[in-house]
Amino acid sequence: MEISFVIKKHLGILSEGKGGWRKEVNIVSWNGKEDKFDVRDWAPEHEKPGKGVTLTNEEAMKLVTLLGQQFHG
Repeated sequence: MEISFVIKKHLGILSEGKGGWRKEVNIVSWNGKEDKFDVRDWAPEHEKPGKGVTLTNEEAMKLVTLLGQQFHG
């Protein structure tokens, strides 16, 4: 089964590794489903995704809250 994706919005780059792969935060639709926040490694021209995590809006908001508590708590 082939996985399809559409990067709807590029939010930023967290880091860049060997061979031009970048850890990015994007809004992505996987297999034509609902857009989700997505944090993962991407090949230089987005031709291949690496391992990562997708988050719903609610999960992303909770993550922001948890991180805020960690750094400001």
